Amino acid sequence: MEQWNMWLDRDLWLSIGIVVVATAVIYTVLRTVVGILHKRLVTWSQGKEGNWQHFVAVVIGRTSRFLLLAFSLLLALRVPDLPGSWQSALSHTWFVALALQIALWVDTGVRLWSRSLVVGKHSGTGYNPVMTTIISIMVLIVVWSVMLLSILANLGVDITALVASLGVGGIAVALAVQQVLGDVFASLSIGVDKPFEIGDFVVFGEVAGSIEHIGLKTTRIRSLSGEQVVCANADLLRQIVHNYKRMETRRIVFKFGVSYDTPSDKVRQVSERVGEIIRATPKARFDRAHFLGFDESQLTFEVVYIVQSSDYNQYMDIQQEINLQLLDALRELDVRFALPRRDLRLVGEKMPTLKVAGLPQHEQQDDSAEHDQRLPRFN
Repeated sequence: MEQWNMWLDRDLWLSIGIVVVATAVIYTVLRTVVGILHKRLVTWSQGKEGNWQHFVAVVIGRTSRFLLLAFSLLLALRVPDLPGSWQSALSHTWFVALALQIALWVDTGVRLWSRSLVVGKHSGTGYNPVMTTIISIMVLIVVWSVMLLSILANLGVDITALVASLGVGGIAVALAVQQVLGDVFASLSIGVDKPFEIGDFVVFGEVAGSIEHIGLKTTRIRSLSGEQVVCANADLLRQIVHNYKRMETRRIVFKFGVSYDTPSDKVRQVSERVGEIIRATPKARFDRAHFLGFDESQLTFEVVYIVQSSDYNQYMDIQQEINLQLLDALRELDVRFALPRRDLRLVGEKMPTLKVAGLPQHEQQDDSAEHDQRLPRFN
């Protein structure tokens, strides 16, 4: 009977009506304010998807209507006088709703940040998508874990045992998949330290090719011969990697030889002409050209110059032009390139010099006074 009298109480129904009306009014106001703010930010950020207005507009657009309704109901419940137990329950509900909404906003912001870096709209180029994905996943796990534990703690649940069990379970999982985790953290290290990026041409060991993909566990490289080389991230970081894309200049050293019958004054002129040729070549900076030494069949020159470009094809074009002009310059100086030769002489008998195919006739000399070789005698 008392229960029926409670439901027939006019004050109760009046309080319920006030709460319903207040909830509707507050929800309408909140929805209108959020909608107007979202539309204004969207209008300001049109064509500028990397600015802060677009970022805030997307985050605000993630506001949950259900949580707005919950906020409106919680505000409306403060209008009538409620018992103390109701006030305690409302305080817990406030915290749960607010924690969920903040977690949704942070989740949206992290996803938007990671997507903008991956597609290159936020900062152009230079970000490793794998590193961005790993960081975003770790941040989201931390955010939602903290939100869940905070809600449980606010509701009076003892989370000490839960946190301890999660720590022990995490250690067990880490020990079971330590090799995989090693490659994952190696990928994270590649993303942070950036020894190479997608599109870079690298050389390590016997592999030479362009980076195609940097994954959680492996890196894929398109080699010069066409096949794809897959290498574990941890193994890749243990090796010395040559990144040729970041090479701004290229130091070139090459040698050539002239014949021994070249006069000393012309030897000096050869060094001078090589310097003139390189200085006149575009994108080539002359360093030095010296008569290096006496080799077996030639007077050896060593030339060093700097190519002001990292493009290998451009370097080959420059080297080809230098070689062609060097041919013309030596012809003008009447200096011949050295050819391999060896003279043999029998003891006690004058023998003709061994002729080498392709050697000019005037260079087929008899050096019997300089080279003797004893040949075995047979009876």
